[in-house]
Amino acid sequence: MLETIHHYDVTADQDTDNPFLLGPFTPNRREYTADTDSLRVIGEIPRDLHGIFVRNTHNQVHAPMGVYHPFDGDGMLHAIHFENGRATYRNRFIRTTGFLAERAAGHSLWPGLLQPDLGTYRGWGAMGAMKDNAGTDVIAHAGKLLASMSQGSEPWRLDPLSLDTLGPDANWARRVPDGVSSHYKVDPRTGEMMFFNYPERWPYMHYGVVDRNNQLVHYVPIELPGPRWPHDLGITQNYTILHDLPLFFDPQGLKEGKHQLVFNRDLPARFGIIPRHGNNSQIRWFEGTPCYVLHLTNCYEDGDEVVMDGCIMPDHKPVPVNAAGNIYDRIKANLDKHRNKTHMHRWRFNLHTGQTTEQYLDDEVTEFPVCSNDYMGQPYRYSYNVLYQPGEWLFSGLKRFDLQSGATARHEYGAGRFGSEPQMARRVGAVAEDDGYVISMVADMNADTSEILILDAANIDRGPLARIMLPERMSIGTHACWVEGDRIHGENRQP
Repeated sequence: MLETIHHYDVTADQDTDNPFLLGPFTPNRREYTADTDSLRVIGEIPRDLHGIFVRNTHNQVHAPMGVYHPFDGDGMLHAIHFENGRATYRNRFIRTTGFLAERAAGHSLWPGLLQPDLGTYRGWGAMGAMKDNAGTDVIAHAGKLLASMSQGSEPWRLDPLSLDTLGPDANWARRVPDGVSSHYKVDPRTGEMMFFNYPERWPYMHYGVVDRNNQLVHYVPIELPGPRWPHDLGITQNYTILHDLPLFFDPQGLKEGKHQLVFNRDLPARFGIIPRHGNNSQIRWFEGTPCYVLHLTNCYEDGDEVVMDGCIMPDHKPVPVNAAGNIYDRIKANLDKHRNKTHMHRWRFNLHTGQTTEQYLDDEVTEFPVCSNDYMGQPYRYSYNVLYQPGEWLFSGLKRFDLQSGATARHEYGAGRFGSEPQMARRVGAVAEDDGYVISMVADMNADTSEILILDAANIDRGPLARIMLPERMSIGTHACWVEGDRIHGENRQP
């Protein structure tokens, strides 16, 4: 079966020299449903792979208002459902309020990240000016997918099998007026989901918990010194780690309506350890090396210490987008992780002494680290990170870290081939942390194709077990999630 569900009149990539709307980033026009009776499979899909791999994508439909940034585009999910050695693929736009309004108007109504002052309609996100594109993150919780944009958007729920947009979460969206920022985390043992947001007004952050039955059971203000620009949070069995980092918008510029990111090297990074259901009075702030942190692998408790692993950016060098020169080159410079080097790093926060200790875990540039969902918030051993093509916002391969032995392995996609954030999918009946598969979605610019790549999680350097060729080349995306087979309809993980 190969069925075209809908064909959109996409105008974003017409008459433009913006590289983030061309080449690997060219928006897709068609929504498909296809299965492995119609999709070419190279190799063999493991029969013990059961679940859904979902990847989010910024897929702009209309010619943008102002300068387009690769985080501005309309959200489109790509999902492939595995069961008994077979697979079904779907891709669907996330039908947010902004998407539907612009579709009705036939043109863009909201500006993007770089020129929020061009907007006239009420917007979303921390800046309150952008379209709610829901194009950054996606996870599964309580039997539904949850998609959002990084600044914070309404909690968009979708059916994990059909990818039908169900709307903002019916149970609790209205109780969270500042939205849900990307990088919410689900505890596989309790089924709880922890999230945050960071509006540009006091108290500058909120923190919440949604239980396994999708009820908002905790939502509290977190007071920060001013508007901040955090990106991720961490969870352990008993705590949540919130970030207050020295990369944020210039305060004087904000008073004048200008958004200019500044890295304040004289300020420490601050990490707030809060009991899972705690409040602002219970948070403990720990200081660390001045840095920016996009993404964490995992956090866990080790005696008196909370351990946080992720990718540190210790010397962020933001390039002003309103400076002289080619604006697209400046966007690339800000996104280039070989310029703003990111490395695997470990922080230890001692709850007894109040001290922070840090150590580098690796010196190669990597980002988007992930571990198995089953080990989220618990001691773990393996992280799977993306490798970058220097000078570009393109993922050239994967690196596997054994954080116990120090051993590493890698799989590089090859020249002209670029992947997404990987996901680690443990096989049915797994007996070890890395007993399963690593999955990524890869665009091949040489053959003008896209594929789902399945690797042996314990031996990613041995090459793919299977490659599932998709109906056409899909636009480059970033975040992804894995939905275990026993979590498709709810938080039903077995111990």
